[in-house]
Amino acid sequence: MRSHANAPRTAAPRTGLVAAAGLAALMGCSQGVGERAEAAGSAPGTAAATPRLADGHPDLNGTWDNGSGIDFIRPQKSADGSVCLLGCAPAARPVAAADRGAPPPNFPKYRAQFLAKVKQLNDEQLQSDPVLHCHSPGLPRIGPPDKIIQIPGQIVFLYDDVSGAFWRIVPTDGRAQRTDVEDSSLGDSIGHWEGDTLVVEATRFSDDTWLTDNGAFHTSDMRVTERIRRNGDTLEWQATVDDPKVLEQPWKTQVRIAKLTKQELVEPTPCVDQDLAHVVDKTHHDNPR
Repeated sequence: MRSHANAPRTAAPRTGLVAAAGLAALMGCSQGVGERAEAAGSAPGTAAATPRLADGHPDLNGTWDNGSGIDFIRPQKSADGSVCLLGCAPAARPVAAADRGAPPPNFPKYRAQFLAKVKQLNDEQLQSDPVLHCHSPGLPRIGPPDKIIQIPGQIVFLYDDVSGAFWRIVPTDGRAQRTDVEDSSLGDSIGHWEGDTLVVEATRFSDDTWLTDNGAFHTSDMRVTERIRRNGDTLEWQATVDDPKVLEQPWKTQVRIAKLTKQELVEPTPCVDQDLAHVVDKTHHDNPR
C-alpha cells in the first residue's frame, strides 16, 4: 500500500488511508482520542457551558480532536506473534464473497451509468486514490477542521491530514460566493450563522478528489454545505454534497464529533510515496467513516 511520515498529531476520519508498510512507523506517534481529550479541561461526566464571543455567536476557537489519521487502527497481536492492523475484531468472522468490494453503508447513491466507474476506482484504489499520491483529500473527505480561528468577519480552518497540512479562509461578513477564482480541491467557501449553527457553503471545486475512500468521485459542479455546532467542549460537524450530474440525490456524511484539546498542531513532515511500486494485490481497507 503506502508509506508516509505525516501521521496527524491531533486529529480528523478525514482520509484514514495509510498503507500497511507505513503503519508500524506511524503508530508510534499516534495518540488515542481519549488520551488527547483528557487535556480539554472539563472533568469527566460534567457538561461544560458553550462559550460565546462578544457578537453572541458560539466561540468555535480552539484545537479539535476528531479521531482522524490512523486512530481507527487497533493493532492486535495473535498467539503466533503476528500483528493484525485492520479488520481484527471479531477475529474469526469470515467475509462473504458477495460482501467483498461492496460499498460501505453510508455511501453516495450514484446514477446507474456511473456505477462501473465507481467500482473501477474502488478496485484500483491503491493506484487511483489522490491521497495515496500525497494530494489533498478535498471536501468533504477531509472532515472537520483540526483548529479553528474565529474573528469578526471570517473564520480560518486548519487541517493536519494524512497527506499534509491544509487551510481554508471562510468569510462570514455576508459577501457573495466568488466567481473569479480557480477551481481547487477545497473549493471557495462562505459562511453564515443559522442560530448557533455555522453553515459553510463551498463551490468551485476541481474534480480530482474523492468524497470518501472508496472511489466516490465527483464533478467540478459539486456543492458542499457543512454544518458546525458547538456544545460545551464538543464540536458537531456534518456535510451535505449536491452533485446532480452524477448523484441521484444529495449525500450526507456521517455526523462527526470532535473534542476540545489543549494539544497544539505541529508542522507535519512531508508526505512521500514509498511503497506503491511494491504492491502485490489490490487489497485495501474499507472506508472507516
